Parts: sequence; structure tokens; C-alpha cells
Amino acid sequence: MALIEQIGIPYAEALVALGQEQSLLDAFAEDAKLLLGCLQQLPELQTFLGSPIVAAETKKKLLHDVFLGRIQPLMVNFLQLLAERRRVVLLGTICQQFLERQRQIRGIALAEVTSVVPLSAEQQEHLKERLKVMVGASQVELELKQDERLLGGMVVRVGSQVIDLSLRGQLRRLALQLA
Repeated sequence: MALIEQIGIPYAEALVALGQEQSLLDAFAEDAKLLLGCLQQLPELQTFLGSPIVAAETKKKLLHDVFLGRIQPLMVNFLQLLAERRRVVLLGTICQQFLERQRQIRGIALAEVTSVVPLSAEQQEHLKERLKVMVGASQVELELKQDERLLGGMVVRVGSQVIDLSLRGQLRRLALQLA
């Protein structure tokens, strides 16, 4: 485990404990997803938050102004605490660790689904139901990606288990059988 991940663990665990104590664990999970989305879509935000040149007070004000009303007030306070302690650069890592822990607590499996075309809502629900039975989870969350190199079908990854239902995978298996 990388040092940056190790530093983030106590903060993620503290956020889990706060979420459980305040009955806001699932609300915090939604907030963490929103924050991760912001960091992915706005790399300049990550750069700003990670900059040692920008004062902690400036970061705290930005976090307050941007996220107050969009996420839980306690989560805004948590973000400001991270800025104050110069740990806000770890926000992405902390959110990911928090979500992993929240899924463990709730019995939720995360499935990374890569397909050529976007899956319809009906296909997503059908896939979730099949995966729930397959992995023995109470719920399944899908993380959807697209990759045209698959040619058709999909690849599903749940933990260390990979289910290759892609046309490319089928062609590869056929080539191995013929060889």
C-alpha cells in the first residue's frame, strides 16, 4: 500500500465513524461520489487543492462556497478540516477508501462493467440482479465504462473476479482452442 493511501485511512475511518454515529453513512457515500466526480472532471480543482502555495484559508473558503448546499454540512466541515491540516490533497484517496468501507458495511459489491455501447437501465438492473446472486451481495453498484476495442459484449470485474463476455474475449478463447 502506498504511503498516500496509508495517510488517508484514518481520515476515511473517521468519516465512516461520523457517518454511522449521525446515521449519515449513505448520504456521505453520495457526497463522496459527487466529490470524486468533481475531482475527475476538474483536474484543475485537484491541482488547486494540492498546491502548497495556496493558503489553507483560501482552500477552506473555496470548499465552503462551492459545496455548501450540495453536500451534507458535516461533509463540508470535514473538507475544511482536511484543508486546515493540509490533507485536502488526499481527498480523492479518502473518498475512495470511505466508499470501499461503506460498501463493506452495507454488503454492497462494486462491479466495473466495460462495454462497447452504453447499457440501458433495464440491462443494468438485470445485470445487478444476476451479479447479486453470483457474488452473494445484498446490493451491487455498477461502475460503467466504454471501450470500443471489445468489439461487442462486455467485461465485468467484481473484486478479483473477471467475467469476460466480450466478442474479443470469445475470439481469443477460440484462437487458443484452435492452436
